[in-house]
Amino acid sequence: MAKKFPLHPKHPERICWGCDKYCPADSLGCGNGSGRTQHPAELLGDDWYEYGDWGLDVPDDTKKPETAT
Repeated sequence: MAKKFPLHPKHPERICWGCDKYCPADSLGCGNGSGRTQHPAELLGDDWYEYGDWGLDVPDDTKKPETAT
């Protein structure tokens, strides 16, 4: 079973997110290229999981309430 993917890791820059191994950024073990794969929060912001279909089971209390306009 794959590890649960964290929505808001404390230090995403320290880990390669390219596979289920989650290797330290200075010791990549999967050969997933020459550099680390960034966490989506680093690329898209803290609300990255709210847009698109990531296939994650996100608890309802994590989602921000929608505001009526």
